Amino acid sequence: MSKAFIKETDTADEFDEEASASPLPIGSKNYITPGGHARLTEEYLWLLNKERPDVTATVAWAAGNGDRSENGDYIYGKKRLREIDKRLRFLSKRLDMAEIVDPTAPREDPSRIFFGATVCYADQNSHEKTVSIVGVDEIDPLRGYISWISPVARALISAREGDTVTLLTPAGIEKLDILSVDYQQIFIPPFEPVTSK
Repeated sequence: MSKAFIKETDTADEFDEEASASPLPIGSKNYITPGGHARLTEEYLWLLNKERPDVTATVAWAAGNGDRSENGDYIYGKKRLREIDKRLRFLSKRLDMAEIVDPTAPREDPSRIFFGATVCYADQNSHEKTVSIVGVDEIDPLRGYISWISPVARALISAREGDTVTLLTPAGIEKLDILSVDYQQIFIPPFEPVTSK
């Protein structure tokens, strides 16, 4: 029989997408700030307790309207349920692996850079930049939040205020002078559900 007549399931695609969605190194913990953990938890609970039941009710109502093959509410609803379930699985795995690290917790050596540090550094052209090292689910370039597994963060981690570190970039090797290291509260905006009208 031709493949054109066989309805293929998307379980293999879902597995591949979930595997590729995780930029965490294999076997590593999912370091995350308390604010980031709260945001993921809020999204999980909203999807589970609000959006999924609403979409399920719409699908049940649409299924009762007769021909499902031409019923847009039914078709879209089933697709949306798959997306919600996929996101719930992803969030559940992320939350299960989460290792919450409070950036404001006292440290043995506060001049040394680790997860949660806010670092000001200067590049070779004396351009200053401030970044905060956060979890992979908390990245926000506009706020200067970079993942702890990013090349810049990897270059900075374990260095101290006053050190010069080497960053390997596509353009070549770059030297970064660490000007200051601070451990302060990192603001992670709360989860805001997207509502369609």
